[in-house]
Amino acid sequence: MDNSSIVSVNDLSKQDILDLMADAAYFEEHPDSRILDGKIVATLFFEPSTRTRLSFETAVNRLGGRVIGFSDPAATSTSKGETLKDTIKMVSNYVDLIVMRHYLEGAARYASEVTETPIINAGDGAHQHPSQTMLDIYSIYKTQGRLDDLTITMVGDLKYGRTVHSLLMAMSHFRVKFIFVACPELQMPEEFIAFCRKNDIPFEVSEEFSREIIDRSDIIYMTRVQRERFTDLMEYERVKDLYNLENRMLDTSRPNLRILHPLPRVNEISQDVDDNPKAYYFQQAKNGVYARQAMICRALGIKDFKEGK
Repeated sequence: MDNSSIVSVNDLSKQDILDLMADAAYFEEHPDSRILDGKIVATLFFEPSTRTRLSFETAVNRLGGRVIGFSDPAATSTSKGETLKDTIKMVSNYVDLIVMRHYLEGAARYASEVTETPIINAGDGAHQHPSQTMLDIYSIYKTQGRLDDLTITMVGDLKYGRTVHSLLMAMSHFRVKFIFVACPELQMPEEFIAFCRKNDIPFEVSEEFSREIIDRSDIIYMTRVQRERFTDLMEYERVKDLYNLENRMLDTSRPNLRILHPLPRVNEISQDVDDNPKAYYFQQAKNGVYARQAMICRALGIKDFKEGK
């Protein structure tokens, strides 16, 4: 594996996370540059995406690089039976960096092991989504002014939601408390519960999304119940609308509360929440460009880009 690849948030130390946040803040102030002049980045999306792909491509373009790739594997040689290994090794001949999303857990790790070209994982199955995690952490810091002494409530699909898994692992470097709100079918997997216990991370588990929980939260991280993760569609229909956030539910919440969501949403956040100043999910998505600019530069080993250096 190329040690500059970013496949998992577990590849990042606390200092790495803080450095990436500082770089993201720099790019928010200086979004356009020629840092990647002459560099080519491949975006290989074996799974549908809108925000993540466009965010990465915007990040590359604003940095002065060029993008090649695909968003529909049906239009590539994989539809002819080409293996993932062959696809990665072939694309590596053409580019300086590969950004990859795949429906199989572990695909990004495997890709990083068959090429010397650095890989950024843009989501692999229900496993991890490190670039989403970095924009989430940056959004939390921007809205709260700190990363310690926060209560983060995660709601909805905690079983298959790779964004909540990654965020939990990354925020373990800081002093936080988690509240996991989900039905029994979609509760946080035992491996992550065990991780919390092993690392003395305080947490609660609840099936109720109550006003009392909302009022104790600094961050509410809503998630979509993902139909594409279910093999049993009857189970999906039974659980898809169990947790919905409406504006009236925020009446007595903390002034600093912010609502995050990795998007896209379906019914889990009512449209009437959008105009509440505590809704932050659209700004959160915008932060993704800056966080991904920082990650791209790290993966390519580009460090001395800040003005005055």
